[in-house]
Amino acid sequence: MSTSPQGVRQRQKEAPNGKKRTTGTTMPTTDGSSDGSLMNGNMGEKMEQVKQKGEEVVQRDWDYKLALAVITVLAFVTRFWGISHPNQVVFDEVHFGKFASYYLQRTYFFDVHPPFGKLLFALAGWLVGYDGSFLFENIGDSYVTNKVPYVAYRSMPALMGALTVSVVFWIMWESGYSLPACIVAAAIVLFDNAHIGQTRLILLDATLVLFMALSVLSYIRFYKLRHEPFTRKWWKWLLLTGINMSSVISTKYVGAFTFFSIGVPVAIDLWDLLDINRKQGPLSLPDFGKHLAARIIGLIVVPFMMYLFWFQVHFAILSRSGPGDDFMTPEFQETLSDNLMTQQAVGIDYFDNIAMRHKETKVYLHSHVDHYPLRYDDGRISSQGQQVTGYPHNDTNNLWQIIPSEALEGLGHHVKNGDTVRFRHLVTDTWLLSHDVASPSMPTNQEFSTVPVDDANGPRYNDTLFELRIENGKAGQEFKTLASHFKLVHGPTKVAMWTHHTLAPLPDWGFKQAEINGNKNLQQSSNIWFVEEVPGIAVDSPRLIKEERKTKSMPFLKKYFELQRAMFFHNNALTSSHPYASFPIQWPFLLRGVSFWTENDTRQQIYFLGNPVGWWFASCILAVFAGILLADQVSVRRGVDALDSRTRARLYNSTGFFLLLWAAHYAPFFIMGRQLFLHHYLPAHLASALVAGAVVEFTTNIEPPELANFTEAQLQEAKKGSTRTQTQQAEGVLRSRPIRERVGGQSLLVTWAAAGVIVAGLVGGFLFFAPLTYGRPGLSVEQVTERKWLNYDLHFAK
Repeated sequence: MSTSPQGVRQRQKEAPNGKKRTTGTTMPTTDGSSDGSLMNGNMGEKMEQVKQKGEEVVQRDWDYKLALAVITVLAFVTRFWGISHPNQVVFDEVHFGKFASYYLQRTYFFDVHPPFGKLLFALAGWLVGYDGSFLFENIGDSYVTNKVPYVAYRSMPALMGALTVSVVFWIMWESGYSLPACIVAAAIVLFDNAHIGQTRLILLDATLVLFMALSVLSYIRFYKLRHEPFTRKWWKWLLLTGINMSSVISTKYVGAFTFFSIGVPVAIDLWDLLDINRKQGPLSLPDFGKHLAARIIGLIVVPFMMYLFWFQVHFAILSRSGPGDDFMTPEFQETLSDNLMTQQAVGIDYFDNIAMRHKETKVYLHSHVDHYPLRYDDGRISSQGQQVTGYPHNDTNNLWQIIPSEALEGLGHHVKNGDTVRFRHLVTDTWLLSHDVASPSMPTNQEFSTVPVDDANGPRYNDTLFELRIENGKAGQEFKTLASHFKLVHGPTKVAMWTHHTLAPLPDWGFKQAEINGNKNLQQSSNIWFVEEVPGIAVDSPRLIKEERKTKSMPFLKKYFELQRAMFFHNNALTSSHPYASFPIQWPFLLRGVSFWTENDTRQQIYFLGNPVGWWFASCILAVFAGILLADQVSVRRGVDALDSRTRARLYNSTGFFLLLWAAHYAPFFIMGRQLFLHHYLPAHLASALVAGAVVEFTTNIEPPELANFTEAQLQEAKKGSTRTQTQQAEGVLRSRPIRERVGGQSLLVTWAAAGVIVAGLVGGFLFFAPLTYGRPGLSVEQVTERKWLNYDLHFAK
């Protein structure tokens, strides 16, 4: 099935006499003309009527422009009304408002999303002169008390949310759909409580959805120029498509779904260009190479360069040390001014007592007098050695003395990268080792334990040897606290000391502490540890004398790749439960929402929930469209061709493209393991609105049996000699005309009636749930209960 948005509406061009004319044919007439007039030879009269109708057609666009203006005004009203309420921090504003403040303070932070959307919020704060002093610590904190220009912050996504509605209408208009179809699609988004609620707060989804819609619009405009390749407009819309797609993925990584949605029709279009039997004539391979190169540049190279540009801006602004330091390597941290790691790092000598901490889980390497049980719950046997665990709190049982593997004279010898070392647990006077015994919970990983000094210096000596490998360290590099991230690799078995946040805590015999074991995969970042402190260093020790350190530089691409790895890792690690998390299967049916904010005194609440009328209608339409496609395929197989080729092409290519857009932004969530919420469905919901508008037109707009008007060129073609009758020729011309023109002149009463009913239902649903969207007025128990349609977990229902 081709997914290129064919059948799109053609723009008007200037005729030689200065008047506008339409490209292609004029719209069908509604004067009841039949093919008899053609058969009677009244060609001249019909051609004159065609010219007159052509001049009338160009006046028809005023209704689209008027509807677009009205819809845009309504979009701004619904998004900006009462935007100052509540004057408190709401839901995830604690994150994205905080990030904007960090930008304004130039303080380094870490987030799993790319920087573009957050930079826009920082821009809004900078434009109004805010200094970023408020850090959005808690939901419910007052903006007024802390003098935060929160309305300016919220206005940025509200503006984008309003423009999204206009873009939805424009997409349908450019795709050649009738005015009621355009209105239905736009109204589903215009009066949707979820889109409104998400775009009135300091959140990223407004940016994501707007640029996703702009990507679709710009691609449709580009596709309509496919027969005018390499012209100025062709390049403009190609590059705009790439820029918009880059903006999507520069906001959230789910923007990759938009790349896929556009990439599929682009690939199909290229495949068609390669066809030697194409209607427009074959392309030479050099010409095809030009088309391919242009699309690679416009849709891959330019977007990627823009994506990198936002990271360069991100790094340039965030030049000071901040809360994001711990997520980065010591080398990266050294590029930040005022970095505590750089200022407090101390060289480590042999025989120092150190506290080692896991980089990701932040647990300390710990031991105590208790031993592993003889037999685990699954029947496996342990060594019954002393337990080595991960403990989250500071404790004397976290201290280990670092011992050289060979005798050294005197003290003051520095530990260096690549050294083979041993560790003595201070409190129990036992020595760290690993051996070929399975760990408590993972039969594939080795157990870590400790043994008495007699065994450590006797038959178990080799088992106590570990190689110290500093990450990205040079040979002989000095081992330091905080600044040296390292892996501890067991000498004989080559396993790395390891733990992970996904490991279940040890049972009661292990006091619910973290399991420490030997990992055979040495490349994993979860093998990394660091030394937090060296207690007991003499106050007058030269090691405590701090030299003034200058910030270092680091190549941009090296910083970029390091940050990318950290972002992907932590994004995939967002697997903890959340009381308002939901599953993708629930989203199209709007089975649950998310509580954003409550105020007990006024009984006011903001509950993130879509307009049930719009969501259920759009979801039903998706099923209807799938049924239409199935019925058409079955009919064709049985020799019943109910649709002409032009209508079928439009059904599959234009509406099918919208269906692909919906599936690409919805289906991937089923294989994600991270936390998911209802707002992840918003891009797919917009796509379902486009499908809904298209299917409403298809199901309520039946083509009239009488012939419509034709252009002079088409009628001249019909007059040429042919074995077909003039009626058959005329019908063939009618079937070949753009569908926008074929349905434009006929009565759309049924379509308008359907659109009216749908919009009325959308308005009713929107108004009914508006108190939950805008956070006011407060509702009584009865009013809250009335809105628990699917047992939504609303507050103040008792």
